[in-house]
Amino acid sequence: MAVDKITVDKITWDRVGRVTEPGRYMYTFGWLTITAGDLDIWKRYPQAAFTLLAHYSEPDEAVGEEFHLGAFDITPDAPAPFTTH
Repeated sequence: MAVDKITVDKITWDRVGRVTEPGRYMYTFGWLTITAGDLDIWKRYPQAAFTLLAHYSEPDEAVGEEFHLGAFDITPDAPAPFTTH
């Protein structure tokens, strides 16, 4: 059985210019809202990569204008752990 891979866009603190204040920022992909909680995570884990999520104000709004940060990985470049079953 074939498994389709889903690509998830991730974003790091470096990519957003290490902003220091919560707010709404314009980037090449659209507007990104960064919360104080997002910044707290980046201050504690500077290499963390957040999932970039589209935000819709209206149910049928076009994709790609407003974004916010979702789940995060504190070690995005670490190798996957070795497990046995």
